[in-house]
Amino acid sequence: MVYKKTKWDDPDFIHLIRMLDKELWINYPALQQKYVGKNAINEDASVIVCYKNGIPVGCGCFRKTEHEENAVEVKRMFVDPTRRGKGIGRTILRELSKWAKEQGKASMILETGIKQTEAIEMYKKYGFEIIENYGDYKGNGNSLCMRKKI
Repeated sequence: MVYKKTKWDDPDFIHLIRMLDKELWINYPALQQKYVGKNAINEDASVIVCYKNGIPVGCGCFRKTEHEENAVEVKRMFVDPTRRGKGIGRTILRELSKWAKEQGKASMILETGIKQTEAIEMYKKYGFEIIENYGDYKGNGNSLCMRKKI
């Protein structure tokens, strides 16, 4: 596996998040219209794309957050469904953690949907703990928020 640090407008990252969005529309059709703005990634994102034999198979990024001091928010974590269960997601999280720590950050927060059971288990195995929903996710029963100190 090869992991590349890149930017928000990387074509491989865009390809992977389109796959992610299709999956999210299937799992949360009524909510996705509200989430489009929350999932927008722009110039301030630090992006990792994972490749297997030159093919992009996973991605994730982080961006600044106002929800917690000295933290970054993990966004757009995705692994091609045919590649799941092989440690790609955990490795992307490890690379994102190292990168955030290099930038002087002390923790990572994230929000995920309650139907993303595989992702929730991966986050827990990587050391994320469930926290009270923050920001726009407060009171949203379809969201689960988590934090990990790095």
